[in-house]
Amino acid sequence: MSHGSEKRVRNRHLTVRLSDDERAAIDAAAERAGLMPGSFARQVLLGAPAPRQVRRPPVERKELARLLGELGKIGGNLNQLAKAANTGVLVYENEIDAALRGLADVRDAILKALGRAP
Repeated sequence: MSHGSEKRVRNRHLTVRLSDDERAAIDAAAERAGLMPGSFARQVLLGAPAPRQVRRPPVERKELARLLGELGKIGGNLNQLAKAANTGVLVYENEIDAALRGLADVRDAILKALGRAP
């Protein structure tokens, strides 16, 4: 194997025409594998080993969408608590602590969905 960057070693292109559905299927499969579409295609077509470092971790889109909703709810709760405190209404410490715990839980779940340690 020659040394050098991938750009210097791989200098030939292959063009393939795909339908929108075919391209979407390849992109989705590459994302599930944690690879860029080109690396995924090379692996499938040639049986080439995966790159030494995966560029993108597989992302759980449904989980991230759910967490985005949870984050919105927590943000709304924090906004209500801040508004109440600013208007002189008594805000209990346990309410603030609960909102902050929820925020930390969502942060940890997002990191997990992105394949990172909390």
